[in-house]
Amino acid sequence: MTIHSTDPFAVPDGEKSPVRRLRGRLAAPVTLWTASGPAGLTVSSTLVADGDPGRVLGLIDEESDFWDAAERAGRFAVTPLTPADRQLADKFAGLMPAPGGLFATGEWRETAYGPVPAHAGAWAGCRLDGSRPCGWALLVEAVIEEASFPAATPPLVHFRGRYAELTDR
Repeated sequence: MTIHSTDPFAVPDGEKSPVRRLRGRLAAPVTLWTASGPAGLTVSSTLVADGDPGRVLGLIDEESDFWDAAERAGRFAVTPLTPADRQLADKFAGLMPAPGGLFATGEWRETAYGPVPAHAGAWAGCRLDGSRPCGWALLVEAVIEEASFPAATPPLVHFRGRYAELTDR
């Protein structure tokens, strides 16, 4: 038996669409979007727009439990994840088992916007403002109503299909 260091089922680069190849070359923040229910989803297509009011936009799976809960509640929380959160990101992305449910492990802090990891270095409480189909996803737009920054933490980044960390050099 051979243990591969890469995904043996991954589509070779030359067979991927040009759009998918371009997206893979853009580093993206790994965030956790959560809503009361509780429900959550790992989202790496996240953009924050400064303004009055500030906004957060993201591409999410419209068939996800997160979207059902967020649409019902009209609000949700967005938490930037850290390098220590790789397993958490995989669980909420559906890539790793979550015995007992997604929120069964780790410590969580309940907020008016949904549960937030207790160790989060930052999070934002968002009010849903709209959504529309965008490619194969749902573009969700929300107003940032609250932001909290309890600790400075490094970001977890997604790049070329893998997690990465930023380093100063």
